[in-house]
Amino acid sequence: MIALIKTFQVILALSILILVHELGHFTFAKLFGIRVDKFFLFFDAGGVKLFSTKSKWFVKLFPKAAERETEYGIGWLPLGGYCKICGMVDESMDTEFLKSEPKPWEFRSKKAWQRLFVMAGGVLFNFIFAILAYSFILAEWGTSYYSNKDCQIYVNELSYDMGFRNGDRILSFDDYVPEDFAMLQADLVRQMARKATVLRGEDTLDIYIDHSRIAEILQSPGMFNLAIPFTISKVMETSSNADLDIKEGDMVTSIAGTATTFIQDAHPILAENAGQTVPMTILRGADTVSLDVKIDTTGAIGVLLAPIKFETKTYSFLSAIPGGFAKTFETIGGYIKDLKLVATPSTQAYKSVGSFIAIGQIFPSAWNWQGFLNIIALLSIMLGVMNLLPIPALDGGHIVFTLYEMITGKKPSDKFLYVMQIIGMILVFGLMFLAFGNDIARLIR
Repeated sequence: MIALIKTFQVILALSILILVHELGHFTFAKLFGIRVDKFFLFFDAGGVKLFSTKSKWFVKLFPKAAERETEYGIGWLPLGGYCKICGMVDESMDTEFLKSEPKPWEFRSKKAWQRLFVMAGGVLFNFIFAILAYSFILAEWGTSYYSNKDCQIYVNELSYDMGFRNGDRILSFDDYVPEDFAMLQADLVRQMARKATVLRGEDTLDIYIDHSRIAEILQSPGMFNLAIPFTISKVMETSSNADLDIKEGDMVTSIAGTATTFIQDAHPILAENAGQTVPMTILRGADTVSLDVKIDTTGAIGVLLAPIKFETKTYSFLSAIPGGFAKTFETIGGYIKDLKLVATPSTQAYKSVGSFIAIGQIFPSAWNWQGFLNIIALLSIMLGVMNLLPIPALDGGHIVFTLYEMITGKKPSDKFLYVMQIIGMILVFGLMFLAFGNDIARLIR
């Protein structure tokens, strides 16, 4: 059932994003009087279509569809979608039109600035969609996160080896002051920080970052887990320790003679002493209290922990709009930094590139509107930024050629564009092969 829910979310998200992107091209093409031959969700490879407004049964039901210049449809290959603009060399590789002179309604007969808007329309619509999605999220739910200034880290083996310790508070990476605790590891890599400044007890220390370990950092999730103080909120009524003198705010400092500064320290001790009664020391204000606590067979003592404080911010409808803009451009900046890492072989960030399988894994296992909108806004930005890459088969390649024409006054030949399109398609398929290969390797591991 979980797999079905995730699959449904992936298909729905990609369908929406493809339609938004292609609608951008379609809108500007129509605005400048360019004929659009086809508007398809997914590819109709080999001419196989799941739906078409030019099919016999559809034309029979809606006769006027036969007169419309644009064919709307759904292909069978769910690897994207396309808007076939008349007189443009695109992924369809249809070059029949090159044998005749340019027609007034063709893409190639329009002015360079108009063609530029047509090519940039998809990316523009992706970014606009992200702004609208983030604005709606902020207006409806606001934003909540663990503030870095209030949280301590709990390290894994890699971060310990690099010099970090449990209970450290990370103050800065070089001159950058991180705000969201959950983004610490990403911030460390994105900033390509040379040093991390931490607060350890009463001392401020600098930990120098060896850039040769960036690849390890990218492949080691959980470098900076949230260190959760073992502070008790209350004892559960069903607990075998319900009659003990335990009060709200008590901090457990040791169990069975072993120090437990954080709940993570207590887990192995509780598991080791499951089913036994052991001494426990708690700190209550300035007083130290010793108790004998019963550990059940599951390794629990039946208490609830004091919640970690969330940083929350609410937005009005009007304030959510600039908030949506800020969130979108912040995310664009972060994703561009991620792409720089991918393009740097020494970081091995290319191993994190994923396909539909990786995308499916980030969706929640149960339907959640806020989570879905957050993910789809992020994916819209990723799609927009990826399409800006100067690869001939992508929008960015066409934009580069058009800008070259506008600057030099020389238009690239149709033959040149055709060859570049082929090269671009090879590069795109290479990226897709890398993404699928990474996903399969992760599944095997």
